[in-house]
Amino acid sequence: MERFVINATTRKETGKKYAKALRAEGKIPAVAYNENGEATMLEIASSEFEKAWRSITKTTLVTLKIDGAENSALIKDTEYDILSDKVLHADFHVVSGNKATKAKMKIHLSGTPAGVLKGGFMVKHVAEVILKALPQDMPETVCADVSKLEIGQKFTVADLNLGDKVTVLTAPASVVVSIAPPKK
Repeated sequence: MERFVINATTRKETGKKYAKALRAEGKIPAVAYNENGEATMLEIASSEFEKAWRSITKTTLVTLKIDGAENSALIKDTEYDILSDKVLHADFHVVSGNKATKAKMKIHLSGTPAGVLKGGFMVKHVAEVILKALPQDMPETVCADVSKLEIGQKFTVADLNLGDKVTVLTAPASVVVSIAPPKK
């Protein structure tokens, strides 16, 4: 998958008046935090940011060019105005790629379980898992293929195939989905 590039320039000014003026120019104020918690105030083009923001997940790395210098970053938080459909502010987390990060991710289910086709009911249990990995190894989505589950079977966190580079911190025995027998 292509990596989005977001160009940013450092800014010195702060405050509501300055942020409002930036937004009028088609830019948004942003802050980039490094792994030590140090902050750099930025301004970025609103259209460029929104193109990336609407196409990625919270674990997708983007290339954040700050005054021409490339950094790998995650979009950590955004302030969004629901009425105007505009992003008002963004927070980035610049990563070195040497330090593991944690992420809570929703489990997407794919396929129709064989047991459901035979009259059973799919019961959802755990909806999210907590993962730990280097930022470049973190999956963008977590998908569970439940199509082979028969009545009485279950799909656990241990059944997720996320590779060797990802550590699942959620208990492996936690049930994601089970197939209950038909009601009589």
